[in-house]
Amino acid sequence: MNLSAITVSFPLDQETYEEVQNLCKTAAVCDGILLNQVMNLTIAKSYEIRGFYVLVYDDEKNILVGAGTAVDLMGLNTYEWSMLVAPMYRQLGIGTAILNVLKEGMAIRKSEGELALVVEGSKYGKEFLQQNGYLYSFSEATLEAHAEVMENKGAVTLRPFMQKDTEALISIFSDAFGDMREESLELIEFNTTTEGLVMWTAETDGEVVGTVTTRKEGEVQWITAFAVSPNRQRQGVGTEILNFVKDYAIRSGDKTVLLDVEIENMGALCVYEKAGFMKSSQLDYYIYIG
Repeated sequence: MNLSAITVSFPLDQETYEEVQNLCKTAAVCDGILLNQVMNLTIAKSYEIRGFYVLVYDDEKNILVGAGTAVDLMGLNTYEWSMLVAPMYRQLGIGTAILNVLKEGMAIRKSEGELALVVEGSKYGKEFLQQNGYLYSFSEATLEAHAEVMENKGAVTLRPFMQKDTEALISIFSDAFGDMREESLELIEFNTTTEGLVMWTAETDGEVVGTVTTRKEGEVQWITAFAVSPNRQRQGVGTEILNFVKDYAIRSGDKTVLLDVEIENMGALCVYEKAGFMKSSQLDYYIYIG
């Protein structure tokens, strides 16, 4: 058996994209889990997001038999990575080889941190990470809602971010995420300058009460950086913001709204469920401890 490996940066060309897509389909039949999201296929053709793939081929059969992918989603030089090996090629050391090349690629890109991802229920992935010095850290669920026309019955209005909102949003991000001022400024910069992202400010009677950023991928609007001012929580502000996104999505020709939330965040889960979101998948995150 002759195997070869190459590294390619985002965006993937159509042929390579289809090869990774077919690998995901083959593994899904065996493992019973969907892998397109964790293998970054939804963003693989993006010119704006920093990421790369490690691809392993069986040269004799001219087929892709393994792939790893790492991506800096937030532009903060912290990479999230995952991998996949075709069922018939497991236990041959391909996963370890992919991991080594992924680490080299992140080092070349001067990564300041890493998180390893596996889909909930992936026994093979969990065992592989534990054998290679990774420890479970937390889990995120992807929640889904249909895009639909929503009537704004409340006092909350949303508009695109303006520079005058900066200080108010820094305060909100600090309370919501524990971000330092510099981290909040970096997040605002990324969300307002990256193509495909729209950062929104929520207001009530001229007061900034929350924010959300939307990211379009195909016929999906992703929700990120969603936060409500502490003194405005439990007043329906969060639900109104989420309803705005569903309405914005349908008017933009999209079908679905997606978001990620840590499963331990029960308060946020209640807000999302109240707004009609339901769990569609879960990713488990691991940190490297050596």
